[in-house]
Amino acid sequence: MRHPSDVALVQNRFAHSTYTVRRKFFKIFGEAFHIYDPMGQVAFYSKQKAFRLKEDIRLYTGEDMRTEVLSMRARQIFDFGVTFDVTDSQTGERIGAFRRKALKSIIQDEWLILDADDCEIGMVQEDSMVLALLRRFLSNLIPQSWHATIHGQRVADYRQHFNPFILKVTVDFTSDAQRLLDPRMGIAIAVLLNAIEGRQSEY
Repeated sequence: MRHPSDVALVQNRFAHSTYTVRRKFFKIFGEAFHIYDPMGQVAFYSKQKAFRLKEDIRLYTGEDMRTEVLSMRARQIFDFGVTFDVTDSQTGERIGAFRRKALKSIIQDEWLILDADDCEIGMVQEDSMVLALLRRFLSNLIPQSWHATIHGQRVADYRQHFNPFILKVTVDFTSDAQRLLDPRMGIAIAVLLNAIEGRQSEY
């Protein structure tokens, strides 16, 4: 049985309004990211398992990977229209899912946010189509940014910083005054945007 203090510790790590995500620089197989809280402390460590036919991404409280808090698993072999189920690893509860809109994401990244019953409740979308087109066809040096909405209300912003060597993204939940977005889903979005959409800047 988990000690109540351990549960509180994990919950506190999801309580911040801003985070910074950085990709681990020296990583040969798979992807790994550190997620820092506003004080610069590691709140989470994310690791994507390599050599899997289906994408499998995990979130831990630290690089020792002793405490897993979230899993993000693709329902099918990765394609443009992949759906990721997000599960709370501490409770086994399926929190919701993200579904990539295949055709639209060729031009402008777009993900649907689904609740635990697979009902659409929101969306994650890349910023202006003009900038998206410039990134894809003219320059991969233009940083990406996305925003998330729940029932039409803006709840989060994800902004990539210009750095040709290290992928770094700022996560900001301050616009979500009504707490419409489950913070676990908010962090899961950040991980997926870095692990999946962030790859296109490498090509």
